[in-house]
Amino acid sequence: MHTALHALLTCAFALLAAIPTRAAEPPTMDAARAIIADLDRIVAPGGVQETYKLRIGGIDQWVYARGQDRANPVILFVHGGPASPMSPSMWMFQRPLEEYFTVVQYDQRGAGRTFLETDPDSIADTLTIERYVDDAIELAERVRERYAKRKLILVGHSWGTVVGMRAALKRPELFHAYVGIGQVINVRDNERLSFEYGLAQAKKHGNAEALRELESIAPYPGDAPITRDRIIIARKWPQFYGGLTAYREDSTYFFDAPKLSPEYAAADVAAIDKGNVFTLGRVLEEFLDVDFKPVTRFPIPVVMLMGRHDYTTPSQPTDEWLRTVKAPYKRGIWFERSAHMIPFEEPGKFLMSLVEHVRPLAAERAGDR
Repeated sequence: MHTALHALLTCAFALLAAIPTRAAEPPTMDAARAIIADLDRIVAPGGVQETYKLRIGGIDQWVYARGQDRANPVILFVHGGPASPMSPSMWMFQRPLEEYFTVVQYDQRGAGRTFLETDPDSIADTLTIERYVDDAIELAERVRERYAKRKLILVGHSWGTVVGMRAALKRPELFHAYVGIGQVINVRDNERLSFEYGLAQAKKHGNAEALRELESIAPYPGDAPITRDRIIIARKWPQFYGGLTAYREDSTYFFDAPKLSPEYAAADVAAIDKGNVFTLGRVLEEFLDVDFKPVTRFPIPVVMLMGRHDYTTPSQPTDEWLRTVKAPYKRGIWFERSAHMIPFEEPGKFLMSLVEHVRPLAAERAGDR
């Protein structure tokens, strides 16, 4: 008994001795970022932690690669928005994934740190879906070479599913599999279902303000032009009733996450909103015509992660498409406690879904070329 107590006390004193003496100081954002950066450091000898710029599609774009073992399969993650980079919030959910994958994020043209690299007027005419797709393909080729992989796993979220699906259809030989999170199949179907949900919830809760605003844009989308102002109203109330993050009226945790990002300075954080305003109007008309319903055959394995409460990009059209499409392998996975932000809402199930159902589709090891 005394021996055990002595060992316990010795351990406790050893831990106390290892704690550096520091003067009392008020917490700051910089201090918080430093703690997160220290926790997130990849220290494994075979790991990778790189942040760098690549010249893609004629402009510099920021790339972030992280993983505990270079031998793991590589995920190329195409973020949403069109200008909502995932890189400044990856610290919230990505670390467990990095034990099983090398994850490559990038700030697309007009997004985040990439937005600051180029005069916006000089790229305004390049903001087309096809250009975003070609950027993703060019990056995939560069990533394959850099990390000695024959193929990658392509993951898209929200707007990124439009870019990702088209990239997979255009260059299927680059990818082991495609994973859609908050998949877009038909934008006008999505807009209608989202609006109907918001209207039904407003009626259920007797929300006079919501009813007044939603009825002002009805029928939606209808035949009238789908302007930025109409979209803002149409999205506001479904998201208020948990259609962006389930059971929450807002998703402040996500929009504030970049403030604590080790990768982002204050100017980079400010650039997110600037990039969103800059890009949305320029891609909106083309985006509204997106329709993957005619795609009846998919050339590579496809896995769809669907939030049961997603009324930002409703999951019903994705489920219907997946039931009929022909593919070498297909699987739909429902997240019963999630809406649109699956990696943040159910990070455990998100991790297990990728490890159990996607990682086996990428059997190659590092150097298999």
